[in-house]
Amino acid sequence: MNGDKPYSAASERNREPILAVLRDAFRDCRNVLEIGSGTGQHAVHFAAQMPWLRWQSSDRAENLPGIRAWLDEAALPNTPEPLELDVAQQPWSVTAVDAVFSANTLHIMSWDEVGQMFAGIAACVRAGGLLAIYGPYNIGGRFTSESNEAFDRALRAAVPHRGIRDAAEVDALAARHGFVLTGDHALPANNRCRLWRRAV
Repeated sequence: MNGDKPYSAASERNREPILAVLRDAFRDCRNVLEIGSGTGQHAVHFAAQMPWLRWQSSDRAENLPGIRAWLDEAALPNTPEPLELDVAQQPWSVTAVDAVFSANTLHIMSWDEVGQMFAGIAACVRAGGLLAIYGPYNIGGRFTSESNEAFDRALRAAVPHRGIRDAAEVDALAARHGFVLTGDHALPANNRCRLWRRAV
C-alpha cells in the first residue's frame, strides 16, 4: 500500500515504456477502456500524459476501491468513475470505444476467460479501433527468457489454469474476433506491447 492506496512497483517501472508505445498508437483516439486496471496507477499516469483521451478504468469489484483512491487523489478531468467489469460476465456494460488497453491480464486468466475477453472487446470497439495488450508472451511456443519460464512455472503451481500465453495463439484468437496484428514492441523485463486493429 502507498498510504491508503494500493501500490505496484511493477506498474511504476513499466509505465514509461508502455506510454511511449501508447502515445503514438492512441494519438487519434478519444475514448479508451482499460481492462484489469489493478491498482489504478496506470490509469492516472496515462490519463495525465494523454489528456486528449477519456480513460475508462475497469476491474472486478474488489479492486475498485483502490482504483478510486488513485483517481480521487489525481482528480483528473478525463478519468470517470471506474467500471465493475468481469470479462466472463457478458454482455459488458460498455458503450463504443476507440481503443482498449490491458496490462498483465492474459497470464492470470484461464484460456477460456481470455477468449471471453476478446469477445467482449470485439463487441465494444468500433470498426478501425485499436487493442493494446502488455505483458509476457511466448514466441513460437517457447519462453523468451529463463525468468519468464520461472514465472510461468510459479503461476501454474499457484493456479493451474494460469500461464504465459503464446503470441501466435493470441493472434489467432484476435483474428477470429476481427482484429489484425499491427505492432509488436519488445519492452524491458522480457515483456511486449502488442497492438491489433479491428477490421473496418
